[in-house]
Amino acid sequence: MVAMLALSVSGAGEGGVNDSTSTDGTGIASLSYADVVRENTEFQISVTLDEGNNISKIEWITQVCINTGICWPPQKTELVDSGDGLTFTGSVLIDDYATYANWRFDITRSDDSTETVPESGFGWKVWSDCWFDNGTWGGPSTDCQDEDEGFLHGFIAPATVAGLSMAALMARRD
Repeated sequence: MVAMLALSVSGAGEGGVNDSTSTDGTGIASLSYADVVRENTEFQISVTLDEGNNISKIEWITQVCINTGICWPPQKTELVDSGDGLTFTGSVLIDDYATYANWRFDITRSDDSTETVPESGFGWKVWSDCWFDNGTWGGPSTDCQDEDEGFLHGFIAPATVAGLSMAALMARRD
């Protein structure tokens, strides 16, 4: 368990480098969002659709990962149609100590068929203004940086001691 907690949450990709996925052929013409997420603020997105699309609903599936190595469960937000059928908007609150936010879209068409963009995983990732990944701090802000490099370093030592103590006690019982 300790080893699992110590693993980085960043997955594939380079720390601090935003990722995006092609929307060609999906009915999405463009996306508008900030190039950095900030803790305790609303991260907003605007999706503009191609003319003549048959999209009736867009669900924005977001996941926020924080500096301690934890990713919160994905959150589903239905984007709101601005009234023209071409622009959908939404926002999600970014947690304290966010490393990054990533997302995908579930698109429902007028014939009730659905499409996930991308087909698997999350297609977009936007890093925080202050993040910790694989032992490295980054971002334009240093407000979140901790001298002991976060919760995990303070957690691993006591957890290791507790595990070794339990093992020693179990060995003594036999």
